[in-house]
Amino acid sequence: MGKINLYINDREVQAEEGMTILEAARINGIHIPTLCYLKDLTGHGACRVCQVEVEGAKNLCASCVYPVAPGMKVYTHTKRVLDARRNVVELIISNHSKDCLSCIRNTNCELQRLSQELGVREDYYKGSKTEPTYDDFSNGVVRNTSKCILCGRCIEACRQLQGLGVLGYMERGFKTKVGPIYDLSLKDVNCIQCGQCINVCPVGALTEKEEIDYVVEALNDPHKHVVVQTAPAVRAALGEEFGMPIGTRVTGKMVAALKMLGFDKVYDTNYGADLTIMEEGYEFISRLKNNDCLPMITSCSPGWINYIEKEYPELLGHLSSCKSPHMMLGAMVKSYYAKVHNIDPKDIYVVSIMPCVAKKGEKERPQMIKDGIKDVDAVLTTRECAKLIKMFGINFASLPDEEFDTDLFGQYSGAGVIFGASGGVMEAALRTVADVLTGEDLDNFNYRKVRGTDGGLKECTIMIGGKILKVAVAHSMKMAKPLLDEIKAGTSKYHFIEIMGCPGGCINGGGQPYVNAMTRNSGVDYKKLRAKALYNEDEALTIHKSHQNPQIIDLYKNFLGEPNSHLAHELLHTTYAKQEEFDLSSKYDS
Repeated sequence: MGKINLYINDREVQAEEGMTILEAARINGIHIPTLCYLKDLTGHGACRVCQVEVEGAKNLCASCVYPVAPGMKVYTHTKRVLDARRNVVELIISNHSKDCLSCIRNTNCELQRLSQELGVREDYYKGSKTEPTYDDFSNGVVRNTSKCILCGRCIEACRQLQGLGVLGYMERGFKTKVGPIYDLSLKDVNCIQCGQCINVCPVGALTEKEEIDYVVEALNDPHKHVVVQTAPAVRAALGEEFGMPIGTRVTGKMVAALKMLGFDKVYDTNYGADLTIMEEGYEFISRLKNNDCLPMITSCSPGWINYIEKEYPELLGHLSSCKSPHMMLGAMVKSYYAKVHNIDPKDIYVVSIMPCVAKKGEKERPQMIKDGIKDVDAVLTTRECAKLIKMFGINFASLPDEEFDTDLFGQYSGAGVIFGASGGVMEAALRTVADVLTGEDLDNFNYRKVRGTDGGLKECTIMIGGKILKVAVAHSMKMAKPLLDEIKAGTSKYHFIEIMGCPGGCINGGGQPYVNAMTRNSGVDYKKLRAKALYNEDEALTIHKSHQNPQIIDLYKNFLGEPNSHLAHELLHTTYAKQEEFDLSSKYDS
C-alpha cells in the first residue's frame, strides 16, 4: 500500500493507505485514548472513547475503525471531543461497581487510568444498575459482571485466540451482560480455564481465584513444612510487577524474596521439567518402537488437557500419561523428600508459583490426590506471588540474588528452563530422545525450527538414529484443532506433537503480569521478550539436557529405579477421562 497525506490537528502527517485514524495518530506521536481496542484483537468501536472530529462528518467518529483518506482533516482533542469522551466514561462508570479500593485491579485498571486522564471526578449519572452475576464456582477464574464495561475484549480473546467462543453478549439494552450461555458458571461450560480472558480484561470483571490467604496461613503454621517451587516462565515476568522492563530475568531476586517470605525450601520447577522429559521422552521412545498410538501429544498444559477432555475425548489415548512438571515435583516432595527428611507427608505443604490459572484446577483433580494427600496444595499465579511479596514489605528490586536450595531437587538443565516458551517442551524432549536413540552425546542439541512465540503451526522433520521423526508445535486451541481433526481422520503425518494452552506458551499464561493496552497497541512483542529471557538462561547453563542432570540421575538410582518404572508410573503418571457436558435441556425448556 502507498502513503497518503492527511491533517491531524492542523498538522500535515503521513500514513499508510488502509490505516485507521487511531493508527495514523499513533505513528505520528499523537495519543488518542482507548478502552475496548486491542491491536490485532478488537476493533469494533464499542466503547466510543476514541472519538475524534473529522471535518465534513456529521457526528464524531470512532478512530479505531474509521479509515484515513487523502487530505482528511482530523481533530483529536477539541472541547467537543473531550466532552464526548468524558461523557462516555461517566456513563460507563454509572453502571460500574465503585469498590476501587478493594478491587483486585486497583491502581492497575484501565478505566481508573482513563478516568484520571480525562479528569472524571463526579458521579453525574445515578440510578439503577444492571443486575450482576458473581461466579466463583470454577477453580481458576472468577467472573464479576458488576465491574464489566461490555468492551468485548474477553469475547474476542476466547474466540480469536482459542477458537472457543465460551463468552458472548446476552440479553439486550440495559440488561446486557457478558458471560457463558444462559449466564451459566464457567465451570459448567467448555471453558478451559486458560485465563486469556483475564489477561485482556481492562477492569476487574475477570480475575483469578486467589489463594494467597491459604499460603500465608501455611507459612504461619508451626506444624507445616512449607515447600515452594517456581515455574520457568515466572522468572521472565515477575520483575514487571516491580517496574522492571519486560523480559527482565529475575531468578536470583525471586529466590531471595521467597526465602524472606519464610518458605522452608525453595525449589525450581525446572527440576520437575527435567523429570517430565525423562518420563515423557522414554514413553515416546517406547511408543515409537512399538508404533503405539502415535502421534503422542504432550500433557504439560492443564488448559489443553481440559480442552481435549471436553472436545476430543476419543483422542485421549494419544496423550502422554505424564503429569505436568509442578505436579511431578510435588509428588516427589511428598514421597522421596518426605522419606529422606523423615517428615510425614501430611505435614508438608507444597506451593507452586505458576504463570497459569488452569493449574489451580489441575491440583484438585482426583488423580493428583493419593491417600487423601494432594501432590500440590496451593497454586499462586505470578501476579499473586508479587502481591504476596509486597504484602510482606519486601523491596524486591533491591534484593541481592540468591540461589535455589541445592539438596535433592536443586539442579536443573537448560532443557527444563525452556519449558516456559512455546516449543520448549518439544525441544527439551528431542535433546534427550536424540541422545537415547543414537547412544551418543550429540553436540547439536538446539532445535530452533520449533521455537517461536508468534505465527502459526511450527513443524519440522528430523533424522535421529536412522529414524525420521515428524514433529509439530501448536500454542492455543485454535491452532491445535486442525491437528486433532487430522488425528481423528487418521491422516496425521506426525510422530510427536506439543500443544500448549496459551498463545506463546507459559510466558503468556493467564496468570502472568498484565501488559497494558498502551504497550500492546504500541507493537511491543512482550511474548518474544519473555521467551528470550528463558533461552538466555539455557545458554548460560552448563547442562542443557535433562538426562544429564546429576540429581535426576541420583533420583532414579536411589528411588525410582528407571524411567517408566512401576514406582515412576505410580507417582509421576496419571489418567484422563471425558469431561461430561452440562445438561442445558432444563435451561432451554424454561
